[in-house]
Amino acid sequence: MYKFYFNRVKNKYELNELVRMFLPASEYELVDEEIYSADPDIKLINIPDEIEDKNEAKRYLFNVLKHYTGFKPDWGILTGVRPVKLAGEIIKETNSIQRTKEILMNDYYTTEAKADLILKTWGNQQKVIADLDKRAIAIYIGIPFCPTRCIYCSFPSNQADEEAIKDYLKALYKEIEYVSREVEKKGWYAESVYIGGGTPTILSDSDINELLIKLVSLLDTSKLKEFTVEAGRPDTITYNKLKIIKDFGVGRICINPQSMKESTLNRIGRNHKPADIVQAFEIAQKVGFDVINADLIAGLPGEKPKDFIDSLTEIIRLRPGNITVHTLAVKRASRLKEEDEEYSYNKGNTVRAMLDEGSSLLEDSGYRPYYLYRQKQMAGNFENVGYSLPGKECIFNIRTIEDNQTIIALGAGGISKIWFPEENRIERIPNVSNYKIYIDRIDEMIKRKRDGMFAIEEDV
Repeated sequence: MYKFYFNRVKNKYELNELVRMFLPASEYELVDEEIYSADPDIKLINIPDEIEDKNEAKRYLFNVLKHYTGFKPDWGILTGVRPVKLAGEIIKETNSIQRTKEILMNDYYTTEAKADLILKTWGNQQKVIADLDKRAIAIYIGIPFCPTRCIYCSFPSNQADEEAIKDYLKALYKEIEYVSREVEKKGWYAESVYIGGGTPTILSDSDINELLIKLVSLLDTSKLKEFTVEAGRPDTITYNKLKIIKDFGVGRICINPQSMKESTLNRIGRNHKPADIVQAFEIAQKVGFDVINADLIAGLPGEKPKDFIDSLTEIIRLRPGNITVHTLAVKRASRLKEEDEEYSYNKGNTVRAMLDEGSSLLEDSGYRPYYLYRQKQMAGNFENVGYSLPGKECIFNIRTIEDNQTIIALGAGGISKIWFPEENRIERIPNVSNYKIYIDRIDEMIKRKRDGMFAIEEDV
């Protein structure tokens, strides 16, 4: 058992996150004061008084835990969500990619492979978003409904009847109408629009048509560079739905298999088969979208590295423009967390094998990493990486992860972010995540945006 005392050090949260990389929750606890124990099975660890710098404290803790456990996490002392953004800041300061790599490895203790992944991703991003008009914003619209709830899911993904969905859409339209007016007053314009969820294609044909009519009639889309709808579940995809979506100017959709193994799909709570995924791709290709994205998850219950690579191989054969490889993150609100408290910790070596072989296969097939982010409770503390064929990168994904654009999020669970470029700072304005509460409190959601975003006189 390990006991940690961090009270002298600021940013105790990040130190706790670092401990999580080494130890399952059952093997350690944080204490409020220094204690003494004669029990040889209890290891007491405090940060020395003379260490005040956050990163120095993390390096000290890393080395102590490496000594005790014999384990060295691939991501070193990096605990944040956005390692590529950090690398970009270091590149700007040093004006050297090689020096940045050295800093990532020597100061942040990343492996060479992770440092290379960060820098490859950063380089590919620069080809897409090198220039930015401060008036350009992103619009996110959340549809928080799914046919079923996956075992690992912690997102807004409710099962609801047609009447509840229509009530939700009425509230959503009210927010869209307000935001559209205020965006025009501000002189802002949408660079990208992303309709996500949940599963937006759970909506009926008429509801999808009505939503898109509202959106394109109210919002100026004349400068739009990218329009995405997350179709997600293959069992919600029909030719008519995709044709409606395409006719409104949507150029990018997401079809998210997660796995091509039927027993895995059953285990995680999906009602479709691998053949349905292939059929969904065929429909989307027939309709003629510019880009299709496919999501896969490394670390799903019961899967071995071969299962993941077999799924990835099948998806590559379908040739989507984007393939996003997620590491399974087992969040507190998920059913899997209830079933296995230490799932993320125990799955690390399996996920490492999946990601290592998967990245080589993707790059050999012409895909390049273009965005990357990390989350809490990821299996093995690894990462999510978006891969793209050249010219097929998703602008919305890059902007969102790099926090370098104002994003207005509408609907239940949406978190708007106001970007202050001169200060490189983000302020967040959340909507409530429960769709029923969102409906009841829609006027409050609008007021939050009015007071927190549109009342700001500074040009953001």
